[in-house]
Amino acid sequence: MLHLRLITPADRTEDVVRLIEKTVGTTHVVVLPGAARNPAGDVVMCDVAREAGDELLTGLQELGIEQTGSIAVENIDLSLSKRADKAAAEAPGEGADAVLWEHLTEATHEESTLSFTYVAFITLATMIAACGVVLDNAILIVGAMAVGPEFGPLAGICTAMVQRHPRLALRSLIALLVGFAVAMAVTVGFTYFMDGVGLFTKVQLQATRPNTNFIYRPDAFSFVVAVLAGIAGTLSLTSAKSGLLVGVAISVTTVPAAANAAVAFAYSEYRQAWGSTEQLLLNLLGIVLAGTMTLLAQKWLWRKVS
Repeated sequence: MLHLRLITPADRTEDVVRLIEKTVGTTHVVVLPGAARNPAGDVVMCDVAREAGDELLTGLQELGIEQTGSIAVENIDLSLSKRADKAAAEAPGEGADAVLWEHLTEATHEESTLSFTYVAFITLATMIAACGVVLDNAILIVGAMAVGPEFGPLAGICTAMVQRHPRLALRSLIALLVGFAVAMAVTVGFTYFMDGVGLFTKVQLQATRPNTNFIYRPDAFSFVVAVLAGIAGTLSLTSAKSGLLVGVAISVTTVPAAANAAVAFAYSEYRQAWGSTEQLLLNLLGIVLAGTMTLLAQKWLWRKVS
């Protein structure tokens, strides 16, 4: 269930209440006339089944409530109410399959904004991965994958393509490209430093590296895994199961590929650098294609169900 808290102009309150009452899957409607001060107006609250949430939010936006008042949405972790159970049963489809498009757009907007924190995380992840590729240490590679925040901009691109939000797409693309560019540039300098103090050597990079040589040897499986991870990541976002994103993060070779490319470039191992770059681009392409197709499929299937 979702809890909605609305601030509505007094002349729109009746329209809002009427919309809530006719939306299947709503209950616990509360109206507090004149309770709001900034902006001034009435406060309307209700609970709605997740599977009916997008329909109600769309209707509220058509009434212009987000322009003249406020729409706040919260997840309800526990609701002990027969009315709530009845509302959830009456709503079409299953809550786990429902997509709240406004929530998805807002979430990906936050995750795909270029910021100091985002750049810091992707840079640190790339540097950790650099240690992993030089030491041929799979544990460090997995750790770097988990730290990397790059799925946020990738999800932002997918959402923007489906929702036709060019600004979100541009913001996500800038965050992705600038983030990787800064991370790789810093990692090149990090490699020079580590080589200078005797912790990195070119011999280590040129070794067989059985645990990490896949990073600069892209193949069909690289694309297949990226596609599967893109589907899983998108489903985890739309179903609010964000904890699954950690599993998605350690499934794709993006940050490790960027790190290997940076280290290889520092040591003038251009064949490895190019192979790692191919791996990076292949994974990014697979995730974006899979994520976009997953969102389109969810949109189509939900229309059929509802």
